[in-house]
Amino acid sequence: MNHHRTLISYLLFTALFSFLILVTTGCSKDENNGESSKADNTLYLFNWTYYTPESVIEAFEAEYGVNVVLDYFASNEDMFAKLKGGGSGYDVVFPSQDYAEIMIREKMVIPLDHAKLDNLRYISPLVREKATYDPDMAYAVPYYLGASGIAVMKDSLEEYPRDWSIFSDSRFRNRMSMLDDMREVMGAALAHLGYSVNSLNPDELEAATRLINEQWKPNIVKFDAEGFAKAFSSGEFSVVHGYGEAVFEEIEEERWDEVDFFLPGEGGPMYLDSMMIPVTAKHVDLAHLFINFIHRPEMYAQFLDRFRFPSTVHTEAEQYRTTEPIYSGDALAAYELKMDLGENLSLYDELWQTIRYDD
Repeated sequence: MNHHRTLISYLLFTALFSFLILVTTGCSKDENNGESSKADNTLYLFNWTYYTPESVIEAFEAEYGVNVVLDYFASNEDMFAKLKGGGSGYDVVFPSQDYAEIMIREKMVIPLDHAKLDNLRYISPLVREKATYDPDMAYAVPYYLGASGIAVMKDSLEEYPRDWSIFSDSRFRNRMSMLDDMREVMGAALAHLGYSVNSLNPDELEAATRLINEQWKPNIVKFDAEGFAKAFSSGEFSVVHGYGEAVFEEIEEERWDEVDFFLPGEGGPMYLDSMMIPVTAKHVDLAHLFINFIHRPEMYAQFLDRFRFPSTVHTEAEQYRTTEPIYSGDALAAYELKMDLGENLSLYDELWQTIRYDD
């Protein structure tokens, strides 16, 4: 009898132990699957500040039942350094044309599957013509074609030059800033002198450097690519070189009439930002879905409305937009894309040191 009770106890214990293992394993499996599923349904973006429309992100998340995590960068150099330094968690990145060219050459991005990108048919002929580094969009899908400009607080002065020479105007001394961006600043000076923003002519580069150091730099407070818009909106600066979307993001809409934002008619450096998928991306299919989603005409119109951009990239979005752009796409006619200079970049680097760091 005691043996029988012992056997029954043993069998009950064994059954209970097996049940507990099954339940525990099952819970762990469900939990792990839940975590895996959650990770698989998260898209990681790495984009410029003031450059991602919340409404489009929310619409994408709702339609596909996914989460979008967004990180920001302030310069191509920062973005590139992070990717090179092991920042491998991103599924879509948004470099400008010169860095897109470098990333293609260094095999940092994957070829795109055009079968999953039927909205490429809306990319404008102008952009296809400009994107000489990837004319067939094998690696890069254009996001936006634009340029930096100049913002002036109108109550500063009644009359002022509406071109790059405004930085030579001593009436604005200690109330101006320019972008902390070598190619933007030197490109502006080159264009003002009538040269290409991609010039490799030593005499032209020296002339541009003299112009900046002798006429512009004495009047500006600093080179700033991150805080210029906040400083402008707070009244710290009356004139800033920067991006219109950043300027107007920091100023209440009822004050927009106080701001004169323009692209100098003499031209300057132009940028073409694109969407690319890094080789380290873990959600490639989701990345393709997002890139295609952005270029639905009604979605791209929300991007244009959010930042008051002209429709330079998309052929059909204009009909869906509800706002007026902060500058005309026609103003870009005199502008030139900054291209990768390869080993010749050192010519700029050496001169930039005298601009950026020498007194």
